[in-house]
Amino acid sequence: MRERVGGGRRALVAVVGVVAVALTGCAAGFSGKGAAGHSAGRAEEDGSIPDNTSIALTETGHAALRKLDPALLAAVRAAAVDAGAAGIELRVTSGWRSKAYQQRLLDEAVARFGSVEEARRFVSTPETSEHVVGKAIDIGPTDAADWLTRHGADYGLCQTYANEMWHFELLTTPGGLCPLQRNDASG
Repeated sequence: MRERVGGGRRALVAVVGVVAVALTGCAAGFSGKGAAGHSAGRAEEDGSIPDNTSIALTETGHAALRKLDPALLAAVRAAAVDAGAAGIELRVTSGWRSKAYQQRLLDEAVARFGSVEEARRFVSTPETSEHVVGKAIDIGPTDAADWLTRHGADYGLCQTYANEMWHFELLTTPGGLCPLQRNDASG
């Protein structure tokens, strides 16, 4: 579940019902901001995007997009054009992240779950995170992540983790087959 569902988080919680409290806690903790959060007014040079927000794929001045792998960003933008024709807007809930920001996310997950092992199911280390090297992007809201899960391979984009419907990486050639999803970020 690592990063976030963006605005679709509430919809997901409503569908799940009985486990809503647990999912709300997990999603909030891995929204790309964590418990500490960030103010919307400061420059987000660490790649963070304020809680409960997202950015458009056109906001290239934001480090979360500016420092993404150009091929990944181009693939997501191409997908966004087709998604838009279907009435779906792809928004970025997380992109490139600094090592320090990734470490903060991991530290917050350890505090929430009580162990590094459990936290690693949801948050990669700075040394292993594809976000830190600009090779991963999180898409929201839920309808956009769902659209990209179904159509992403047409652009080379694949959902990497079974427990993170919003996390995509460029893992195949356009029209190719995506590799099997990993259960979670722990490897």
